[in-house]
Amino acid sequence: MPSYDVVIAGGSISGLLAAREIAAGGLSVVVLEEDAEIGTPEHCGGLVSTSGIHNLGIVPDIETIENNRIAHAKVFSPSGCFEINAERQKVIVLNRRAFDKQIAFQAQENGAEIRVRCSMRSFGKEGSEYVVKTSEGDLSCNFFVDARGIASIISRNRDGVLHSAQYEVYASWIEPDTIEVTFNSQQFPGFFAWIIPTGRGKGKVGVAGRRINAARALQRYIDSKGKSSIVRKIYAPIWINGPVRTFVFDRMIIVGDAAGQSKPTTAGGIYSCGMGGVLAGRALVDAADNIDSSKKERLLLKRYESNWFSMFKPEFDKMLLARRLLERMDNKAIDELIATIPPQTIQEASIDGDFDFHSTALAKILGAKGAARMAKALLGNEIRRLIPES
Repeated sequence: MPSYDVVIAGGSISGLLAAREIAAGGLSVVVLEEDAEIGTPEHCGGLVSTSGIHNLGIVPDIETIENNRIAHAKVFSPSGCFEINAERQKVIVLNRRAFDKQIAFQAQENGAEIRVRCSMRSFGKEGSEYVVKTSEGDLSCNFFVDARGIASIISRNRDGVLHSAQYEVYASWIEPDTIEVTFNSQQFPGFFAWIIPTGRGKGKVGVAGRRINAARALQRYIDSKGKSSIVRKIYAPIWINGPVRTFVFDRMIIVGDAAGQSKPTTAGGIYSCGMGGVLAGRALVDAADNIDSSKKERLLLKRYESNWFSMFKPEFDKMLLARRLLERMDNKAIDELIATIPPQTIQEASIDGDFDFHSTALAKILGAKGAARMAKALLGNEIRRLIPES
């Protein structure tokens, strides 16, 4: 039976970055990807800040960047709109298919092995060995990393799952430097529709929402914008309930979407999930040096968990609060909220905000003058019954 220090199930960003760090630390590691190609299917919108990917230790190749000219973001309510200057955020749109392969190449150069069309079936202890059963046979290992994405977390909890659809679209109404976000509690309850430009006249257009037919909702949204050609369709669940309570279970650890490390506000996770992989990989290297001391080994593995939470928990707590508020808002409340945001506040949020950490911008918007009126809007009809009009 082939033996590795670490077996990783899942060849997306978190699993591949974990493999890169593990291999760089001198351990043997194999990545098992059930699909036929690293980077597909491409569920992600591909938005990330340049500082975020640099923190992950990646300088994207030219072919990896689909759009580096994002300058504006337009946010629509059913009856209103405001625009944010996004130039200071330095946001780019990645081709995830090429980006994930670039990370896979980094991992392989460090000594990792990658197998595609190979799925993990189970992990457990057999006698004195830990064994991963796969579609290509059994593998023994000291540690197992679950990086299988949302499919793994859905098997344990479906409450935080929304249905989504994203199409690759060619259309003249897609502005090459402008992201669009549209809130509508009737059409996209609990979430929104989005347009992410990948070039002139082309982009990724998607919707998500609670208890909706995502394909039907997306088609209606596209039709409302005007003529278009759809050249690719992707359907996928997304996770918006934040991280699970623990990432470490004996010799198994979970990373990325499997650990709920995607943002509760947007379900994006290139940086937060990627950093989960980096921190997990480094912790595994340290734990492998102390494998004869189970107590010290577990403490070193738990360091990954504590480091991730210290980096992201304050931000995720604020995003979860924003999510709870969003899910209680009706269309009238959404319109009132957007109408109460002063232009100066929007400008300050665009200057001080960080694309990978939303709380600074949210604090400025929710802390603007007229906060009582804004709180009333945020809680919709329920609060309107409790707080009389002034």
